[in-house]
Amino acid sequence: MKKFSCILLVDDDKATNFANRLLLEDMDVTEKIMVALNGKEAIEIIGKACLTGSCPELILLDVNMPVMNGFEFLEAYSKLDIAQKQSVVILMLTTSLNPKDVDRLKQAPIQGFLNKPLTEQMVSELLQKYIKNSRQ
Repeated sequence: MKKFSCILLVDDDKATNFANRLLLEDMDVTEKIMVALNGKEAIEIIGKACLTGSCPELILLDVNMPVMNGFEFLEAYSKLDIAQKQSVVILMLTTSLNPKDVDRLKQAPIQGFLNKPLTEQMVSELLQKYIKNSRQ
């Protein structure tokens, strides 16, 4: 089965990051998992990782976080000067089904959004959609 080379989890909830990391490791869908607790930390991690050739292929991004939220992250990310940026899949994870939030998510420069919690079925669908030649 094809895998993501690297996944970046961005969420201020350590329990969510722990659960998502366990799920991804159990499913063996990536070579590397990086974790950031807010958007600012994620930008720093991406900057360093892309310099060493391990830019994340998938970013799972929380909407509401302190320091720098998901939307602020997207704005900062758009200003990064990295060659791999166009091939990175960014999905926002949310618990909010507020119509205003959903409208804002639909207009964001992302590939989509998912409702928390992340499940095995969601991850399998991501593999099928975003990894070429994936076999389940």
